[in-house]
Amino acid sequence: MSAHTPVGINTAISFSGSSAASVAISQQTEYVRLAAHGNTCHVKINSSDATPVANTENYFVVNGDPECINIGKVRSQPVQKLTKGSSTTIEFQQGTGSQFIVGDRVTLTAPGQTGFNFTHKEVTAVNNRVNPDGGPAGYSRIITVDHDSSAVSGTWNESLLGSDLRSSFKVAVIQGSGTGTLHAQQVQIS
Repeated sequence: MSAHTPVGINTAISFSGSSAASVAISQQTEYVRLAAHGNTCHVKINSSDATPVANTENYFVVNGDPECINIGKVRSQPVQKLTKGSSTTIEFQQGTGSQFIVGDRVTLTAPGQTGFNFTHKEVTAVNNRVNPDGGPAGYSRIITVDHDSSAVSGTWNESLLGSDLRSSFKVAVIQGSGTGTLHAQQVQIS
């Protein structure tokens, strides 16, 4: 028998005959526990769609029989530099590379400079150029995110520590046999 340690908050999503999606959730662990109450349901967990849509071909959860599913490795990195614009360029520390790939959805939390925060935006490019003559080589450590940060006042302060760019996902659900509520909770398994 395994034990679960809750991580983050429990998200409750009411379900019916139309797909309903949660708010974006910053991924903190590999596992999500799903518990349907009221009726059975179908669930889609997606980190690449702005808003995933569940249908009856998706993962089936039985009423009163919680399931724990793997949603993949957590991806998280501190941000070294951020350049504002109609899309946002993010640079990680030299020598680290990027854990993120094109199509991922990410959420930025930047303590002390919260104007730069954003939620569930798409990674549109990963710079993998090599530039031995200097300049912004990239070495897979510079990414572009589809987030318009041009209106944010000020500039990124590299000396403020604690920024976190993290993979994020949404949970979509649709009824299997009637209306109800799905509870989704990230957990660690021991």
